[in-house]
Amino acid sequence: MTALEIGGESLPQERKVVTEIPGPKSRELESRRTAAVATGVGSSLPAYVVAAGGGILKDVDGNQIIDLGSGIAVTTAGNSNPKVVKAATEQLEAFTHTCFMVNPYESYVEVAEALNRLTPGDHEKRTVLLNSGAEAVENAVKIARAHTGRDAVVVFDHAYHGRTNLTMAMTAKAHPYKAGFGPFAGEVYRAPMSYPFRDNDAAGTKVSGEDAAKRVITMIEKQIGSEHVAAIVIEPIQGEGGFIVPAEGFLPTLVEFAREKGIVFVADEVQAGFARTGRMFASEWEGIVPDLITTAKGIAGGLPLSAVTGRKEIMDSVGPGRLGGTYGGNPTACAAALGAIDAFENDGLLENAEHIGELITGRLTKLQSKFPEVGDVRGRGAMVAAEFIQRDSIDPNPELVKKVVDHCAKNGVLVLSTGTFGNVLRFLPPLTISDELLGEAFDVIEEALESALA
Repeated sequence: MTALEIGGESLPQERKVVTEIPGPKSRELESRRTAAVATGVGSSLPAYVVAAGGGILKDVDGNQIIDLGSGIAVTTAGNSNPKVVKAATEQLEAFTHTCFMVNPYESYVEVAEALNRLTPGDHEKRTVLLNSGAEAVENAVKIARAHTGRDAVVVFDHAYHGRTNLTMAMTAKAHPYKAGFGPFAGEVYRAPMSYPFRDNDAAGTKVSGEDAAKRVITMIEKQIGSEHVAAIVIEPIQGEGGFIVPAEGFLPTLVEFAREKGIVFVADEVQAGFARTGRMFASEWEGIVPDLITTAKGIAGGLPLSAVTGRKEIMDSVGPGRLGGTYGGNPTACAAALGAIDAFENDGLLENAEHIGELITGRLTKLQSKFPEVGDVRGRGAMVAAEFIQRDSIDPNPELVKKVVDHCAKNGVLVLSTGTFGNVLRFLPPLTISDELLGEAFDVIEEALESALA
């Protein structure tokens, strides 16, 4: 057992269940929350956290919970990563805000330089910094429309892009994201996604990535007209849709089509970016070079920051004063991002992501051989999922997923569900988690399955 220095106290890297979860102090806080916080804000596990680090979340009741979620891929570099804390603290002591659009500062420029260097492609790039993933996606669409003079945006089945009006229109799933919030922004068109597990089983034959891309291209040409399309926006690995990894060849074929037709290809790397998949960006797995790339979540070690990075000629097609925001590129968030990027590049986190992925995939594959309800295991690096199905069919099994999540929560393991059908467990542990904690977490998951299927 090791200990991690967090806020001056040692946080032992061990699971510890000392009360029921959530415990009495968390339930008291939950009562206060109910009286103060809008009901529309939900929580996966209302165990109120007081410290976190490595692979552990410590709650107010003293329970220590194994973290397999990283705040939805935000604390990828580790919660309170020392490099992030040091950089952010030094910046807080210097100044908290000027607004880059009023008085600029070096850290904004440094983050932009880093993103221009790190994102795929060796072409000349420019970056704008913002606050959230949804804001980055929305700005990418603005930039693409300004550059092309076109209106239409193509997105995909199972996609998730955010909760603003435009990004809700771009998001596929109605509940809980869209229902009752319309009308939505127009000129957004949905194309079929390459979903190997369901494409192949439903058709009875393997659907190649190239064939799946041809479906999209035909839809664009026949239903929209490629001459009207400003942007194709896609997650290289879908997040909320169920960690869907498209078939090989799907993304490169779409990139080639976009280049031929003057369409801006936008990779939404909000969840998959920053070492999560064992590459700095998921686009690198098939060697695609997006015109624009949106980032957030893991970029700043837990502080709110996002970005759009892309080709100079596209980014600079939007004139001065037309991009930005009061808090965009906040100096403390920028400092934190520089600390996180340092950790990603120099602390072996890319290698850790691949190692963690191998461990998780190995355990899930063993569970798949034991439980037919584990229909598919997929992902890259430390972004892995298991899709659960009904026995003797591929019908979704969200009830089983809920039972597993609930059992794990009660026994000190945080695991998140996802997917259009609510039947996917997703695994996003911090890249600083130990092998021992991962193994223990999957022991609990196996116990959950045995209990649920007994």
